[in-house]
Amino acid sequence: MGQLTSHAIGFTLNTRWEDLPAEVKHQVKRCLMDSMGALVAGSQTPVAGIIRKTALEQFGGDQATIMVSGERVSAAGAALANGFSGNALDIDDGYRPTKGHPGACALPPVLAAAELAGGCSGREFLTALVVAYELGTRAGLIRHATYDVYHSSGSWGAIAGAAAAGRLLGLTGSQLFHAMGAAEYHAPIAPMMKGIDTPSMGKDSIGWGCMTAVLSALMARDGFTGIRPLFDDAPEPSLVLNLGQQWEILNLYFKPYAACRWGQPAVAGALQIVRDHRLDPDQIGHIRVRTFEAATRLPGVHPRDTEAAQYSLAFPVAAALLDGEVGPGQVLPPRLHDPRLLALLDRVSTEVAPEFEAEFPAKAPAEVIVETTTGDVFRSGRIEARWEPPDTLPSDHELEEKFLWLTVPVIGKMKAMDLKGRLWSADQWATIDPIIDGCRS
Repeated sequence: MGQLTSHAIGFTLNTRWEDLPAEVKHQVKRCLMDSMGALVAGSQTPVAGIIRKTALEQFGGDQATIMVSGERVSAAGAALANGFSGNALDIDDGYRPTKGHPGACALPPVLAAAELAGGCSGREFLTALVVAYELGTRAGLIRHATYDVYHSSGSWGAIAGAAAAGRLLGLTGSQLFHAMGAAEYHAPIAPMMKGIDTPSMGKDSIGWGCMTAVLSALMARDGFTGIRPLFDDAPEPSLVLNLGQQWEILNLYFKPYAACRWGQPAVAGALQIVRDHRLDPDQIGHIRVRTFEAATRLPGVHPRDTEAAQYSLAFPVAAALLDGEVGPGQVLPPRLHDPRLLALLDRVSTEVAPEFEAEFPAKAPAEVIVETTTGDVFRSGRIEARWEPPDTLPSDHELEEKFLWLTVPVIGKMKAMDLKGRLWSADQWATIDPIIDGCRS
């Protein structure tokens, strides 16, 4: 076992809640609230319904819970279903350097393993989430340093999920080595840009990665052997050796809109123009979006389904101009087929801005230019997505408002308010029952 992998395993096994910095303890609760809001709302999407049916038919059992519905299946089946729900609306947290979603990869395996292990306290649950975030952000960087193709979150999230699940299941250091190696070997190596060029329910392969994570931990517990995990492939040893000293969970972004992060700067720019100029959507003649090349790859056609609406730049811009928000109500039927919305979508064009391309992926800027039917031209100027580190992160109150916006339509106001309070006190739970019961519809 190499030094870097050994260090990653030591971090996985030896991290303790009481030793975490106060800001990390607070941030993981913010992340839990944000991820749970995305999962609860995502459970109502078509893809979540399909995968729930698959889990019930193919992953029967009584080990873990499909969140919201409350149905019981195997641990791997619950991770699969909850993984698809968590990323179904593309409104979950992200990490800019990996261009991916660590939270949706972390929560479902940790939930499943905590239920399967039994007696998992809130502190141990939260600590496992921290471990998954810290390993996942680094695994994503290493994955992209060793492959030329931009791969999905599930391809590296599975490794982190296996480690966190393995911790909760009581795996030894040797077993964790094999769990992470098995997860790396069996993880979905999904070419992400193909999924953006042709949107599908595969999304970021997060659901499959979550299932792989749990299965890998369980197989390793029974003696299955895996390859050497990727941590020893790190281009810079400090990337792994700073585990427990540099906390990447503090460097996440959050998402105010149910859309690909690459389209969110344009949404923010469009909303700014409408707000500053009191612009009536019927006065809009044309909308130009100047941005980086990858964002211009987001399809601009009429979306056939929820996934295509999210992996679009023109659709969320048009929806924001008409509705003032981009959430479940916009990317789910029947709104995504609204003729007035689609007519405005047809007036959106995109172009590569060389100065913005030079900043990507460290930054993801855009500029929106709206030309009215009366000849006026309004420009947003350079704008980035909201809720980015380090300067525009959401307050606790803003994350609470987002959580309620997503969950109230699914579980009702009283239950959503109660669940919000439970999440802030997660470190006081004797078991994880408060989160399992709190989101049951």
